[in-house]
Amino acid sequence: MKNIIEWDKKKKSQEKITMVTCYDFTSAKILATSPIDAVLVGDSIAMTMMGESTTLGCENQWIKWATLAVRRGAPEKFIVSDLAFLTTTKNKSESMSVVEQLFKAGAQAVKVEGVASNKEFIQTCISSGVPVMAHTGLMPQHTHLVGGYKVQGREQEQSEFIKEEALIAQELGCFSIVLECVPTELGKQVTGALSIPTIGIGAGPGTDGQILVWQDLLGLTPDFKAKFVKAFSGGAHLFKEALDQYCDEVQKGIFPSKDESYSS
Repeated sequence: MKNIIEWDKKKKSQEKITMVTCYDFTSAKILATSPIDAVLVGDSIAMTMMGESTTLGCENQWIKWATLAVRRGAPEKFIVSDLAFLTTTKNKSESMSVVEQLFKAGAQAVKVEGVASNKEFIQTCISSGVPVMAHTGLMPQHTHLVGGYKVQGREQEQSEFIKEEALIAQELGCFSIVLECVPTELGKQVTGALSIPTIGIGAGPGTDGQILVWQDLLGLTPDFKAKFVKAFSGGAHLFKEALDQYCDEVQKGIFPSKDESYSS
């Protein structure tokens, strides 16, 4: 997808939307050759690239530079950039300055965790011409409030809250919403109640699309065992094999060979 209009078309035609996270130029170059619809430059960069235990330590500057790199690597892909923890609670000028920097770096939309609590900010973005992707269910930036990374919406009160959040997002003018770690039936119900696309991550197959973290999808995080993750490649094993072979050939004098060396 290249623009915001195509999201609505996908929803109406019941064509599934595919998204992945991405944070660097090299990965984006690979992604650019794939049929993936859209890219999220997520605050998960704090965990996947910086080794943090949560997303709370993410800096907007990291997302800005990652957005710039991904845009250069995948110029034809639709890019959504996350907003770091507490960005939406800053004064209007400061928070919108962050949005401005992300758009200058190549973002076409921003993602906001929490809807009802961010109504004013979302309205400001949309009235300023900034498309907003909402995010409800499990919200990693709220991990301390909910006691960790847990499925949300199993209890009636939680379920109703998530449904309400989704409806508010639509009313505010968000172009889509991420549903994270909610029961399959709830994901399906929310999707059926909305005219905007739902993007699931741990929300079952009934959503309008799916998103996975690049490293998880490629099997680069074998020690991460979240139920909703499927590794579509044994990336960690493949990389390890290549590194082992490289070390072996250097030690044995096989690499560099004549083919990798310059003549006089």
